[in-house]
Amino acid sequence: MYHAIVFLPLIGFLIAGLFGRLIGARGSEIVTTSLLVVSAVLSWIAFFSVGFGHGTTRVQIATWLASGDLRVDWAFRVDTLTVVMLVVVNTVSSLVHLYSIGYMNEDPHRPRFFAYLSLFTFAMLMLVTADNLVQMFFGWEGVGLASYLLIGFWYQKPSACAAAMKAFIVNRVGDFGFLLGIFMVFVLTGSVAFDSIFPQIAGLTERSFRFLGYDWNALTLTALLLFMGAMGKSAQFLLHTWLPDAMEGPTPVSALIHAATMVTAGVFMVARLSPIFEYAPNALTVVIVIGATTAFFAATVGLVQNDIKRVIAYSTCSQLGYMFVALGVGNYGAGIFHLFTHAFFKALLFLGAGSVIHAMHHEQDMRNMGGLRKHIPMTAAAMTIGTLALTGFPLFAGYFSKDAIIESAYAAVAHKGFAASYAFVLLVVAALMTSFYSWRLYFMTFEGKPRWGADAHAAHGHDAHGHDDHAHAAHAHDDHGHGHDHTPHESPLVMLIPLAVLSLGAVAAGFAFKEAFVGHEFEHFWKSALFMGKDNHILHEMHEVPGWVVASPFIAMVLGFLISLYMYVLRPDVPGKLAAANPVLYKFLLNKWYFDEIYDFLFVKPAMWIGKFLWKKGDGFVIDGMGPDGISARVVDVTNRVVRLQTGYVYHYAFAMLIGVAGFVTWYLLARG
Repeated sequence: MYHAIVFLPLIGFLIAGLFGRLIGARGSEIVTTSLLVVSAVLSWIAFFSVGFGHGTTRVQIATWLASGDLRVDWAFRVDTLTVVMLVVVNTVSSLVHLYSIGYMNEDPHRPRFFAYLSLFTFAMLMLVTADNLVQMFFGWEGVGLASYLLIGFWYQKPSACAAAMKAFIVNRVGDFGFLLGIFMVFVLTGSVAFDSIFPQIAGLTERSFRFLGYDWNALTLTALLLFMGAMGKSAQFLLHTWLPDAMEGPTPVSALIHAATMVTAGVFMVARLSPIFEYAPNALTVVIVIGATTAFFAATVGLVQNDIKRVIAYSTCSQLGYMFVALGVGNYGAGIFHLFTHAFFKALLFLGAGSVIHAMHHEQDMRNMGGLRKHIPMTAAAMTIGTLALTGFPLFAGYFSKDAIIESAYAAVAHKGFAASYAFVLLVVAALMTSFYSWRLYFMTFEGKPRWGADAHAAHGHDAHGHDDHAHAAHAHDDHGHGHDHTPHESPLVMLIPLAVLSLGAVAAGFAFKEAFVGHEFEHFWKSALFMGKDNHILHEMHEVPGWVVASPFIAMVLGFLISLYMYVLRPDVPGKLAAANPVLYKFLLNKWYFDEIYDFLFVKPAMWIGKFLWKKGDGFVIDGMGPDGISARVVDVTNRVVRLQTGYVYHYAFAMLIGVAGFVTWYLLARG
């Protein structure tokens, strides 16, 4: 069964990639989607059989490499953590495949698109089933490659190509740390296989390692390097800049990669390596601080974004911060629980946004929307469910998982001190902002007067905030560009079915599985898949926090909703006045804290200057000047002149010989005195 789960997407990739022209676009869609649906069904079967029954199963495929003490097998490690990720990856991927049949209907390169989707899914499955760090790194880099191909799928768009390169390069920074972390693990344990690594960790707590001129605690250094990889892949603060730009890819790509699967790889990796992190408390403190900062930072930026996909992208970045806070305080179950529920409602929001974009003929700016609920009611209902789940409305999925993280952060104050307090405050504030920008998105898109169509555009002298900056006129069209005067239309059934399925998950996933992830069934469900030290009682402590802590995320959610309702329904003139009254803050948030500009100044421009200097001065002036344009050129000049003596006339050669003899005789006579 596990062979089929992992290799069916690979088979789909090979068929669509190699024979796409032969079987056509429709054939590629049917083959890849059907194989993913089968893989998803098998994943759910594995979920219930492994999670509530067996422990860890190891499925040997082959010996990958053996060199000295290093032995790497290609094997599947199947435990509860694995099957949770299998369900997330294959369920979302199969629904995205189905959704893409409708969304990409007009694209002439559909076989290539579906092949890339299946390739990404296979790489992600290789990552989550990895039995060792090398196989995990193979899947890690595989999803990086696939994301590059999918983000830049519309390669005719310069912005899409730039976004693909940005994602690839920024992730290389994190991956460099991840690779060093893998090296450290091998140095410390002599193995990269999890079954060999984990039993040795407890004996390494006092081990030190000299790095960059300092003596570090070996496990702390290892955990920090590994977490550096997680920061890149999961778009955490400082390495987050690639995620919003990745929205240049088709919307189904955003749902698959940047909502439910690839960006959660870092969360999965930290949870899988929980034995290492559990014995590196200082590294966990760093995880808490980075996660909380990310949750707050991304939420502030999401407040003012106008591209419907970018708002959801920053929401994803923020929610990933929540997951890392849970991991940092030692509540690995809560972190994976939020990963699990988030996959459903965030994929729902992205695909719902895609349905809006499809209805609006590829318009993405919310300032050019409004009043769409009457025209696309099914999409509006799905977006409402996704928004309720994301903001933590009672009994929806996010209510159980996000609140559990906030309660865990407060419960950890006794052990983690300032870091946990810092996280608790920022997460509650981020919950308020999440509610605000989520309902802002809904109100600007579905309520109010229409801001689309010929009449609306003719009368449109300013945007919804009352500004004349029409820089958003670059409407992020894709290759299917249509006019804007058509009446919005509901998406076809093939796009609505995935929305319905994900809506069910967004409603029920939290309540149905809360006991397994953070409740009484935790030990029975997870068994040995997650490691928690003997002093880690966070699961018990989180249920004993004061009542005001339990109520705080709900109060924050209600406040965010009321503020958004007031500003975008009751008094739509307020946002423009507020932005005009605080132009510095507004532009600071609109420009994403100027991280792109800072990185451009600190890294991009110096790198470009160094590259140009080495090109012009090093390569052009020194190397070419001394080589092809210097010595070699002079040799060519001399030979060009000398070759003129080769005339082919005998009397010329005889004359030259005569001159030579005369010269020799003259030298001889003079030398003899």
